[in-house]
Amino acid sequence: MTLPIVALHGWALNLRVFDALFADLDSAMDRGAINRRALSRFDLPGHGRAPEPLALQRDAWPIELVAETLLAQMPARCILIGWSLGATLALHIAAQAPERVAALVLVSATPRFARAADWPHGSDPNVLEGFVAQLAKDYRRTVAEFLELQVRGSVAAEATLAALRAALAAQGECTAAVLQRAVALLHATDLRASLPRIAAPALVITGRYDRIVHPDASRALAALLPNARGVELERCGHAPFLSHRDEFNAALLSFLANLDATEVAA
Repeated sequence: MTLPIVALHGWALNLRVFDALFADLDSAMDRGAINRRALSRFDLPGHGRAPEPLALQRDAWPIELVAETLLAQMPARCILIGWSLGATLALHIAAQAPERVAALVLVSATPRFARAADWPHGSDPNVLEGFVAQLAKDYRRTVAEFLELQVRGSVAAEATLAALRAALAAQGECTAAVLQRAVALLHATDLRASLPRIAAPALVITGRYDRIVHPDASRALAALLPNARGVELERCGHAPFLSHRDEFNAALLSFLANLDATEVAA
């Protein structure tokens, strides 16, 4: 049985950020590069056109409840693509419900966003707290600066930024309160202890110049996962599936083709 693909987007964005990726996957399936698979993507709670469940409306999103909300929409078993915040949620789901995840594609991913004495690859916790405060003061400016930060250092910065802005315009923005609660989830989450339990094959893709998730965090993640391979793209920021479509797709299609062979063998 050929397993479907599900994609989870990042903070402040929505499912439309995957328009180009899904078009590329459809094209690859049409020409027989990979097996035909169902493709689906969901807005995270409170993002795009998805409502934010009442249970999540507290100081910080509990990652367990966010995962439950997503699992209710997901097929029984799938290949799970996660980008940034979506990658954090994908890792949690793979650890807590391994029967639901056959393979992982983790893009701009880290098991812990906040820096710690034993995790130098994260962001300064004070910076994260300041970011939450800034959201309350000037929501639109904060989101605009965040989008610009995602493309900084990328060879295709202008086009990538335009694609991110277009996704927001097409599907809708979040409220400041939703974004504050989602940032608080990232601030509080540390998935390192659960990584050895994730046996599913994983592809970890990162940009050399990612200004949001340090490449060292993604490298460490790939090393800590039992069955992972890391790919690092040159002159690339936080959204490699937009800025480096050819290189990203080459890595992804190779990974999916190997899964196809495994499924046929099984």
